[in-house]
Amino acid sequence: QRIMRALEVCLTTGKPYSSFRKATVKTRPFEILKIALNTDRAILYERINARVDAMMNDGLLKEVEALYSFRNNNALQTVGYEELFQYFEAKHTLAEAVSLIKQNTRHYAKRQLTWFNKDKTYHWLQPHELKNAIVLIEKTLQP
Repeated sequence: QRIMRALEVCLTTGKPYSSFRKATVKTRPFEILKIALNTDRAILYERINARVDAMMNDGLLKEVEALYSFRNNNALQTVGYEELFQYFEAKHTLAEAVSLIKQNTRHYAKRQLTWFNKDKTYHWLQPHELKNAIVLIEKTLQP
């Protein structure tokens, strides 16, 4: 998929992919304040499960069914679509597919947290601490 994306970039822009990766970092006349939200894992997983249920109730199955003929497109090889495509191919029951969507979404969320944790410049807050973000912003704006 990465090779296909690199080829798309090259063909679209007419520039070698490496020219984008070697770009010099521009100096910016402002300070970047990175704020990230995190919550208890059990709460996060409960919300993911509820969101998947809501998406199913709101018509995700019909949406994926309408896109089935395009299932090999890279854009549709994502969590939610993949599992329901497999359901249409009788590889899973609907209940199994929904369970897999929840599981794979939880795994994706965990990978995101791992990725963001690598950058130590983030200020991590709990959702109920968002008012603390205002304090952080005020501190960065002070001369």
